[in-house]
Amino acid sequence: MKKILITGVAGFLGSHLADRFIKEGYHVIGMDNLSTGNIQNIEHLFPNPNFEYYHCDVTKFVHVPGNLDYILHFASPASPIDYLKIPIQTLKVGAIGTYNLLGLAKEKNARILVASTSEVYGDPEIHPQPEEYWGNVNPIGPRGVYDEAKRYMEAITMAYHTFHQVETRIIRIFNTYGPRMRLDDGRALPQFMSQALRGEALTVFGNGSQTRSFCYVDDLVEGIYRLLLSDYHLPVNIGNPDEISLLDFAKEIQKLIGTDVEIVFRDLPKDDPKQRQPDITKAKNILGWEPKIGRAEGLKITLEYFKDKVLNS
Repeated sequence: MKKILITGVAGFLGSHLADRFIKEGYHVIGMDNLSTGNIQNIEHLFPNPNFEYYHCDVTKFVHVPGNLDYILHFASPASPIDYLKIPIQTLKVGAIGTYNLLGLAKEKNARILVASTSEVYGDPEIHPQPEEYWGNVNPIGPRGVYDEAKRYMEAITMAYHTFHQVETRIIRIFNTYGPRMRLDDGRALPQFMSQALRGEALTVFGNGSQTRSFCYVDDLVEGIYRLLLSDYHLPVNIGNPDEISLLDFAKEIQKLIGTDVEIVFRDLPKDDPKQRQPDITKAKNILGWEPKIGRAEGLKITLEYFKDKVLNS
């Protein structure tokens, strides 16, 4: 039985990855310090003999006894609310945490996939964003702690691949949604859904013309699975190129929920990207991957989860 370590396992993406790899017959070791994760996301896995959980901060020390085949490094705050509250920890998990896990991969001769982000492109000057684009990032702005942590993560990962011949994979994740997102995540989808379900006005920043592209979590997990098992070591965008403005997205959520709550506008946060759309040519050609679940279908599934959470919060 193959053994895989997943950091950030109690988070939105980490918990879905644990489900997928258990289903595929792997023994999953999950680590999380619960700074932004939720233990409820993985409680259903505790009775499974092929799942182990360790409360661990990967910026301090990482130890896994015995053999290890794969590592998925998904430990990191992932929303502006989080990394503005804990900026130092955000930088440390991208830098020191990645260093520790690359060292573990080297020691165990394990293949490691690191979770980078579309935020490495910053406020892009090229649209859509291909992997060859170097980005337009403000390193000292409020979002710099996250953006630069991920850019450093990519740099040290490539250094370990080149210098130590560690088997590495780099995924650049674009906006993803689905069950197990936090109500207070601060990103557009959980904010709009939770506000609408509570009968509150929907908050749109700027004039709402900035765009995002939303990928359903099952599609993303499939892309991660394929990339991990591929022979490609350079960064790969995984996301849904179906682009929509945030104002139109707010209206879409209104219609889905059947509410006429008003939309209110607030000042655009500093360095907020105006466009975000992945070029997924590489994912199509190298992995044979593209998203299968349309936004209308994915939002219906996600809404049921949010209804339950809002009613019980």
